[in-house]
Amino acid sequence: QVQLVESGGGLVHPGGSLTLSCATSVFDLDAYSIGWFRQAPGTEPEGLACISNSEPYGYYEYVAKGRFTISRDKYKNMVYLQMNDLKPDDTAVYYCAADEAPCGPKVPMYEYDYGGQGTQVTVSS
Repeated sequence: QVQLVESGGGLVHPGGSLTLSCATSVFDLDAYSIGWFRQAPGTEPEGLACISNSEPYGYYEYVAKGRFTISRDKYKNMVYLQMNDLKPDDTAVYYCAADEAPCGPKVPMYEYDYGGQGTQVTVSS
């Protein structure tokens, strides 16, 4: 059930940065844990980061540690994924998803309550 809207994707050179946004007009994102995922062609969705509805800090999967930062702006009802030092292997469609449960390790995207249609990120010279 698509309820979220991702934006901010695009074409970026290796080493560049992008900030993705996740928004909805349907509910208060602050009440939900928000996860970011990505899916490259021919692969399963890969979890990147999650920011819990019960704690102020983010949880990161190994692939995202050190380069990606998740944050939320409760006043704008937005969640962001700041991505730095992007590499060609980061090329994928990026999705955000919302769930009422707190973040946990390796929670697959299909277990989240709500999702979006994704935004394409292409890293290429």
